[in-house]
Amino acid sequence: MVFGQVVIGPPGSGKTTYCNGMSQYLNLIGRKVAVINLDPANDALPYECAVNVEDLIKLSDVMTEHNLGPNGGLLYCMDYLEKNVDWLQAKLEPLLKDHYLLFDFPGQVELFFLHPNAKSVIMKLIKNLDLRLTAVHLVDAHLCSDPGKYVSALLLSLSTMLHLELPHINVLSKIDLIENYGKLAFNLDFYTDVQDLSYLQHLLAQDPYTSKYRKLTKELCDVVENFGLVNFTTLDIQDKESVGNLVKLIDKTNGYIFAGIEASAVEFSKIAFTVAAVQEKYMKDDENPDDDD
Repeated sequence: MVFGQVVIGPPGSGKTTYCNGMSQYLNLIGRKVAVINLDPANDALPYECAVNVEDLIKLSDVMTEHNLGPNGGLLYCMDYLEKNVDWLQAKLEPLLKDHYLLFDFPGQVELFFLHPNAKSVIMKLIKNLDLRLTAVHLVDAHLCSDPGKYVSALLLSLSTMLHLELPHINVLSKIDLIENYGKLAFNLDFYTDVQDLSYLQHLLAQDPYTSKYRKLTKELCDVVENFGLVNFTTLDIQDKESVGNLVKLIDKTNGYIFAGIEASAVEFSKIAFTVAAVQEKYMKDDENPDDDD
C-alpha cells in the first residue's frame, strides 16, 4: 500500500506552501516524499517535484491554442489529464516502492465539488496503484473574521467532502495570521467545531447588507448542521508542533499508523495541540491586554 495526500483548496489558501513545508517536515521524520504537481498553471514551484503535469500539458499553451480563459483552460487541462491518466500512472509507478505522495492540485474549486474530472483521476489512481489517500482541504483562516465568507467556506467544504468521497480533513491554514483582517466574534473553537451556527445567523442579521439574506443564511447553515460532517483543524505551516498534529490526523484517516511501516508515528501520540492552545498562541486576549505603561 502507498500512502499520501490530495492537497486542495481555493486560490490563496496556501496549497503550494503547504506541499513545500509538509514535504520538508515528513523528510525530517524519516519519510521519503514525492510531490506531484497537478496544477498546469503553477510554474514557480518552491519545491522539487517528482512529477510535473506541465510535462504533459500547460495552461498557457491551452489558453493560446484554444482561445480559452484561465477557468476554461484549467477544465480543459484536467479533462486532458483524465484522458491521459496512463501517463501519470506510469510516472508514479517508480515511486510506489518507498515514497509518500503529495498531490498538489489546482485552486479552481469547481474541480472538486462540481466537475468529475479531478475525482475521476484520483479514483483511477487509487484503484490501479492501490493508494491510500486523504484529502487535505485548506481554507484561509482569515475568512473566519467575515461571517458571510465563513458560511461560504463551510458550504464549499461540505460540497467537496460529498463529491470526492475520500477520507477528508478540513484545515484552517495560515492560523498565525487569523486576526490580520479583524477580530473574531467568537472563540476559535466555535469556528473549528461548527456545532451551533445559530449564533452566526444572529450576527449576520445585525449587518445591514447580510440581514436581507437572513432566511437564505439560515437554510444554508441548517444544511451544514444537518449533515454534521464539517469541522476544522488548524495549521501554521511554519510551526513544527502544528504540522505534527496535522500529520497525526492524516495518518489516522488514511491508515498509515496501522500499516506498521515505521515507528515515527509513535511520536505524534505525544502531541496535544488543542484549539485552546492555538487561540492562546495566535489570538489576542481582550480581557488581558498588554500593559505598556
